Amino acid sequence: MREHIKIYSGTSIIINRLAFLLSEISIPFVIRDHQESGRLAGFGTLGYSSELFIFNSDIEKASHVIKIFKKEISK
Repeated sequence: MREHIKIYSGTSIIINRLAFLLSEISIPFVIRDHQESGRLAGFGTLGYSSELFIFNSDIEKASHVIKIFKKEISK
């Protein structure tokens, strides 16, 4: 069984950018948007509210994209 690992937490805008980059190299991902889930359930959340997960087996393939992405957002 393949397990997911969290590779990034942040705002939905930043998470969606990283998700786009991962999709370009055919890496499947899962986004958990706690703020949207809370809105739908009738309550809110604070702080970073989105998380991006990929399979453990894809971490090596994704590491280069993640490294470039983190440099890009740190500017």
